[in-house]
Amino acid sequence: MKPILLVDFGSTNTKVTAVDVEDCRILGTAAAYTTVETDINEGLDNALEILEKTTGPLEFGERYACSSAAGGLKMISIGLVPDLTAQASREASLGAGAKVWKTYSFQLTKGDLKEIEEYHPDIILLTGGTDGGNTDNILYNAQVLSTLSYDCPIVIAGNRNAADQCEEILKDRSTYVCENVMPRLGELNVLPAQKQIREIFLKRIVQGKGLTKAADLVSGIIMPTPSAMMEAMELLSEGWEDHPGIGELIAVDLGGATTDVYSVAEGNPVNVGTVMKGLQEPYSKRSVEGDIGMRYSVHGILEAVGDRKLSLLSGIPRKRIPELVDFLGSHTDYIPDNDEMRHMDFALACGAVETAVSRHAGTLEQVYTPTGLTFLQTGKDLRKVKYVVATGGALIHAENVKEIAAKALYDPGTPNSLRPENAKILIDEKYILAAMGLLSQYYPVAALEIMKKEIADYGHNE
Repeated sequence: MKPILLVDFGSTNTKVTAVDVEDCRILGTAAAYTTVETDINEGLDNALEILEKTTGPLEFGERYACSSAAGGLKMISIGLVPDLTAQASREASLGAGAKVWKTYSFQLTKGDLKEIEEYHPDIILLTGGTDGGNTDNILYNAQVLSTLSYDCPIVIAGNRNAADQCEEILKDRSTYVCENVMPRLGELNVLPAQKQIREIFLKRIVQGKGLTKAADLVSGIIMPTPSAMMEAMELLSEGWEDHPGIGELIAVDLGGATTDVYSVAEGNPVNVGTVMKGLQEPYSKRSVEGDIGMRYSVHGILEAVGDRKLSLLSGIPRKRIPELVDFLGSHTDYIPDNDEMRHMDFALACGAVETAVSRHAGTLEQVYTPTGLTFLQTGKDLRKVKYVVATGGALIHAENVKEIAAKALYDPGTPNSLRPENAKILIDEKYILAAMGLLSQYYPVAALEIMKKEIADYGHNE
């Protein structure tokens, strides 16, 4: 059988992975700068040229791609109540691999509409109300969206009693009606909306961003890159048929602009006498910290962690920290070339991982009631998760990668944060996870076995 080529058109780099599915092995990987401004094929050609230097000439039987190039899949989500349908709408969008710019609650204002026009999202997810509940809000927002100056695809996934009316109000737009993302109070139903969002991504977004220029080189761009990552994590965790997975896990993807965190875990309460608060979270969850990144969003790390902590982690005087952060924020392609900057990058990566995973994991709060002490849990309890998987260029190329990844673990100093207590640390050293998510759509067993073989086990943090 001929080898398979897997391509990830990233916002910065185009990464290629050649795979032998019969022997379940990686033949080679390579990367080159993404050339979305001119012709996306150029970056792909350059990456293939680099790949060939390691593997020799290869004739590929199949070629598949995922993409976060040209801004990825840009979305906004609209709901009714911030902690309920608006949150459900956001979960649906993130789980579909989108970059959620903003989530709106209640009725859209003129200012909101102006913001939406300026941001120019690729897709709008319109939700609001449980089935049989409030219809006024979603109908009002549909009316506002009907005045948009461009034809943005709108996915309607709110109160089923209002779906037909919404479609009628938006009849001059491209609309897609799905099941409600929250049919009953506190109950999530995000898969139908996610499936629809991915279909729109394939049909409309890829064409509109000039990514179809790659059509002669790949069999198709089949999903956004974050979706491929999620597919890989689910497969690695759960396995396939009689091929077992490794169990519950979280993954951290640390990039220059954002930090993505994935969890494949139940996250149910562990403590006796714990009561769940807020929306039930999905078993497979993705969160994106748009303000936490190693270069473009480096100021967000400083704001979240503080200069004192970065100074302690790096050994660099506190007064010098803001100066170095400013430098990194304005030199986004900089690679550390001295000890001071390597120490700075280490501290920033530690701060980014700790912040992103803390935001992703649930929290536990003690409340005294007439019957005694009660615990309120918000989000997922990840303390019993078995593995932390680290990926992303900023992590896998770091010298102290295990120490950085360990910042995802439970910290007695912040006992309310329900991060993994005693998880093993796995490192995606060859940067293959998105590629394996792609491969899993056609050859799941090969993808699973390659991940088990290639992802490095760094053991428990001592």
